[in-house]
Amino acid sequence: MTVQRGALRFTDIQLGGRSLPIESQRDPIRILPSRDGTLEIGFEGVFKPPSRSRSEEQLPRPSVPAVPAVPAIPAIIDDRNIVLLGTWYPRIDQPCQYQLMVVLPDGFEAVSEAERIDKKVIEGNAAFTFHFPYPLREISLVASKRYKVSRGRAGSVDILTYFFAEDEQLASNYIEQTKKYLKLYEGLIGPFPYKRFSIVENPFPTGYSMPTFTLLGQNVVRLPFITETSLGHEIVHQWFGGVVEVDPERGNWAEGLATYLADYLYQEEKGAGATYRKALLTEYQSYVNKENEYPLSHFRGRTDSLSKAIGYDKGAMVFHMLRKSMGDESFYRALRYFLTSERHKMVGWQEIRKAFEKESGKSLTSYFTQWVREKGLPEISLEDVDVRQRENKWEVQCAIVQKGKPYILDVPVTLYWKGGRTTSWFHLDEEREKVTMRAEGPPDRISVDEEYNVARKLSREEFAPVISRVLGSDKLLIVIPAQGAGIYKEVADAFNQKGARRIEADALTDADLRENSLVMLGTESAVVTRLYGKLKDDAGFSITVKENPRNPARVIAIVQADSQEEVDKAHRRIIHYGRYSHVAFRQGKNTARRLDETRNGISKEFSVQQGLDQATLKTVNGLFDTVAGKKIIYVGEVHDRFSHHLVQLEIIKGLVRRGRRVAIGMEMFQRSAQRAVDDYMAGRISERQFLKESQYFKRWGFDYNLYRPILDFARTEKIPVLALNLQQEIVSKVSQGGLESLSADEKKMIPSQLDFSDPAYKERLRKIYREHEASKDRPFEFFFQAQILWDETMAESVDMFLKRNPEYQVVVLAGNGHVSYGSGIPTRAARRNGYDYVIILNESEIEKGIADYVLSPQPASYQAMPRLMVTLAPPPERLSIQHFPEESISQKAGMKVGDVLTALNDTPISSIEDLRLELSMHKKGEKVRVKVLRKQFLGREREIEFELIL
Repeated sequence: MTVQRGALRFTDIQLGGRSLPIESQRDPIRILPSRDGTLEIGFEGVFKPPSRSRSEEQLPRPSVPAVPAVPAIPAIIDDRNIVLLGTWYPRIDQPCQYQLMVVLPDGFEAVSEAERIDKKVIEGNAAFTFHFPYPLREISLVASKRYKVSRGRAGSVDILTYFFAEDEQLASNYIEQTKKYLKLYEGLIGPFPYKRFSIVENPFPTGYSMPTFTLLGQNVVRLPFITETSLGHEIVHQWFGGVVEVDPERGNWAEGLATYLADYLYQEEKGAGATYRKALLTEYQSYVNKENEYPLSHFRGRTDSLSKAIGYDKGAMVFHMLRKSMGDESFYRALRYFLTSERHKMVGWQEIRKAFEKESGKSLTSYFTQWVREKGLPEISLEDVDVRQRENKWEVQCAIVQKGKPYILDVPVTLYWKGGRTTSWFHLDEEREKVTMRAEGPPDRISVDEEYNVARKLSREEFAPVISRVLGSDKLLIVIPAQGAGIYKEVADAFNQKGARRIEADALTDADLRENSLVMLGTESAVVTRLYGKLKDDAGFSITVKENPRNPARVIAIVQADSQEEVDKAHRRIIHYGRYSHVAFRQGKNTARRLDETRNGISKEFSVQQGLDQATLKTVNGLFDTVAGKKIIYVGEVHDRFSHHLVQLEIIKGLVRRGRRVAIGMEMFQRSAQRAVDDYMAGRISERQFLKESQYFKRWGFDYNLYRPILDFARTEKIPVLALNLQQEIVSKVSQGGLESLSADEKKMIPSQLDFSDPAYKERLRKIYREHEASKDRPFEFFFQAQILWDETMAESVDMFLKRNPEYQVVVLAGNGHVSYGSGIPTRAARRNGYDYVIILNESEIEKGIADYVLSPQPASYQAMPRLMVTLAPPPERLSIQHFPEESISQKAGMKVGDVLTALNDTPISSIEDLRLELSMHKKGEKVRVKVLRKQFLGREREIEFELIL
């Protein structure tokens, strides 16, 4: 028999009444068993409060040894609290049935592993006896004079909370949530294994699970989200890690399984399973690299972010892939069998494998070998994509390629076409696998694993710039500003202590930028403005992470703070927000957080030329020999006709294929949006941010999906996009009151050159004016001035760009009326620079001089933005529903006239622009949740939530 002593001092050892010698330096102690008599050990120990409690709010080290140690276990005895875990008594190296009796001063409440606790008062002291009928490898003891005990019951299980008096008000919520979790898991994996479950608070920042109770730190208990996340995780451990124990020498399988059955499962129930799986892979890739990775079978317990990424995140994905391959019913049946067959045993991954093999009837040796015993994740790419048309069908062929040693994988591939999609699973076991799929229309896109059902490395386009990538970077520089560095001292010191290198901003070289991730202190640095322009400052303390323009595999974090006080109160908390791209705090409280959107899946978008009829496509291709040499190419449009935008895109693509340096000028964006356009094209902001910051839905009335293919191509190819138009408010003011109605500051914003001398153009505009209903409310002269101002501004915008970038040619996309006859933009730009140009119109009457080329593309369909099918009150009124069209999906869902829209999928909606922005992030056929306010009796309003299919 082996007895662990730890820091204890043994005072006496007797076996069967016979004293044994104590060798003071020997640990563990080995004692030969005896058939008769009892082993008695006298011991003593001192457990002092630590000088500084272990905190989980420390920045992680960039790397650790290949096999981490088990986390340090707290121990304390003082006049108010007792926390004894690990070796606080002589620990036997094998399972034993324990009976623990503890005598404490009156007023203490105590908890240990027990299905029944007897409490008696003996000579003014409280005596606790703990009864647990099953063998344990170790026991713990937690007690406090501050506890207030609350009770509840779920079926045959007693639920108790041991909370400090100041947190007693939290008990009822914890008990109710525990009931909910017990019901959930008893339905999935079987009856709760014990008669009692307690939630126990303690002063350490812990999150532990022991048989019959969980031990949570005070700072943890108070977090509002714990009952929705971590509590369920610890309850799962009562089955996995409690009734079936982990053999740490053979790998800790329980954390990955608990993460999957708790943290992940809750997100899946909310419809966010794919998002959570992507976050798991993002965390893994942020902290794990070739130098520090180790197999899942070597994971013992969480010590830092690296070990969490392997044990929790990769472990959860291993179980997810098992579930996908077996199906829900078989997956949970295997877990129930595992719990029965291995009850009260200490097991490793081998027993997990056997349970799933028994249920599936298949050998899973290769699966567990590559995912558990071997390190790393597969790296997949999509290559040699080819599209062929066969009669009325379209065939897509491609190769899925694995870099390095190939894994055995089942990978989902989704093919999209206008109005449809299909998903197929392909088995991969070689470095290169050919894939063939068929579409019922011209294909738009093919995507591999876009819902993240495979544990794999993320491509650059999928890998969001998040805080974890900074914290996990193996090459990190802290850039110290020339001024104002003092308030960031704590941040710099924290990163410096974990391996980051300091460098003065003035000393930063281009090589430093290329080779490292950076932490930039302050937003005023010349480096920041050189890379990203002027950034918006948040009040308080914030950190914003962006892709490093010099090396996309690296990131740059910009840290901003108002004061030293703001830094002190917030900077240690950033580790808890690792999955976000931006977080902000005010007085230590989180005020904002954002994850930049990235591509989902390894995808390839097809040329949209298939959306054009062949005659038009042939004509467009035939134009290039003539038009490719023109400095400015004007391509007119009717705004709501998708085929016109396909022509524009095909022209742009043709120029790019010919090696031209192209910029795209767009009427649809006003000059004030140029920063947002530039940031989006450079990948610095997400599409959502771009649409919001450019105010697209406020300043342009047409479906964004009409223009999305053009902007997506420009972003992919790094093509500059010019916001040509003047601020809408100025144009509207001139339209109502003429140029003289503008203020002195407004006049500074308009072009200095305005040409009103084209009579033919004026007459064409007068005809348009008469056709407008609104013409009676404003004089023609004001309408004419506004139109000229509009055209001259766009012409000036084109000219200003070409003066700064003479090596470019510009493709201008504008309404047919702005380019016909050259009267709108073309001649006004030529007046400024003399550059040659060409005009191409779509679906226009053919008249002498109207254009150089007129195309007649056949109508092309596109996936229009979804609608709620409601008529809403105009601004500035609230978004109250005034009318439903026939077959309205909102009316069918239960909404009524007078309801006020307030949120879409929990995103607040306060304007029509907000609503259109949120709808643009969805596709038809998707399920969304809409919240409304409905008037009740006496004018009160009640919030109601509806689900509907767009």
